Amino acid sequence: MLDLTRLAMLHEFSVRGTLAATAEALGYTPSAISQQLAVLEREAGTPLTVRAGRRLRLTPAGERLVVHANAILATLEEAQTELRLHRESVRGTVKLAVFQSAALALVPPALRALGTAHPDLRVLVTQSEPGAALADTWARDFDLVVAEEYPHHSAPYYPDLDRRPLVTDEIRLCVGGPWEDATALSDVSGATWVMEPRGTATRHFAEQACRTAGFEPDVRFETADLQAHVRYIESGLAVGLLPGLMWGRGDMAASAHSLTPAAHRTVFTA
Repeated sequence: MLDLTRLAMLHEFSVRGTLAATAEALGYTPSAISQQLAVLEREAGTPLTVRAGRRLRLTPAGERLVVHANAILATLEEAQTELRLHRESVRGTVKLAVFQSAALALVPPALRALGTAHPDLRVLVTQSEPGAALADTWARDFDLVVAEEYPHHSAPYYPDLDRRPLVTDEIRLCVGGPWEDATALSDVSGATWVMEPRGTATRHFAEQACRTAGFEPDVRFETADLQAHVRYIESGLAVGLLPGLMWGRGDMAASAHSLTPAAHRTVFTA
């Protein structure tokens, strides 16, 4: 009989890639993980891992067993969920990963409503970049993620993570100060810009929008903090592209203008 705890360790190893990362995620030492995987190999009667240089990797048999382990763990989670539904009250802890603008606009009212309906439920909220949060949720570091997808930038898909759309959020050109009369990207070709860090989907989308409009943006301010974007734009120090969860809050002292053609991001849970 294959041990469920050791199957969970094998699953975690397949996600993390190293014994050290697996041990850190599960609260064991790397040697303990190695010993338990060795025991699982004896239970399975076939090698599940093999050395490749200084690293350990799964054998074809190990990869197949991971597929079955994932199904077993998912079934166990479903059973636990069904049992919780039979309790008089919903209780326990839910770990939620969410990106900044959703954390500001969507999470507070949702938590207030949840607190009223299920006062015994404890929700732990962590702000996290969407790409990393999706991977961490798939690895079971979080129970739920709120993530985003920009036009022509599909968010990564992971097996067994079911997506549910929440809102469609319009992305607009936001201007203030000396640029307050600008209404189109072509009007701000000489402006300084605030954008998110390189490598993010939002940064790539913004740069491509500017290039499609015929210019290379002069990015003077680079930050993942969209509240900082708002302040730079309000002060006239920069212009930028902001999603509706930021420009639509009603307290931004700047103008927001639709792009041509209009652009939207999708906010979803998984």
